[in-house]
Amino acid sequence: MTAELTLPDDYRPSVDEPFMNERQREYFRRKLENWKAELLDESRNTLEGLQDGTRSIPDVADRASEETDRALELRTRDRQRKLVTKIDGALRRIDQDEFGYCEETGEPISLKRLDARPIATMSLEAQERHERREKVHRDD
Repeated sequence: MTAELTLPDDYRPSVDEPFMNERQREYFRRKLENWKAELLDESRNTLEGLQDGTRSIPDVADRASEETDRALELRTRDRQRKLVTKIDGALRRIDQDEFGYCEETGEPISLKRLDARPIATMSLEAQERHERREKVHRDD
């Protein structure tokens, strides 16, 4: 691996530079790593809160409300766990120089889309086609 690349704090990928150059890859790597760290930190806090929150509540309505809250929190954490898996996949694609290219067409994914959703694996057009096909087959 090469020496760590220094990026200015205000750096944003631009269409005026070569697509997925070293600076852009480093920008997205850091963005993904920071996002993953935030999710893992939230997950740790949730687990601690769930462990601390185990107590006997005599009122049935209060107990049901708390159980509903816990179930919702666990579903949220499960979605975040899946998101961490997708982040890991994006980081692997950066390492393999595949990041930023549509898995369906091979074309570059727009920087605007990648900045908004760095785990994207398809261009906006390919994603829309995929969702239309999915909707058609779901309606069968």
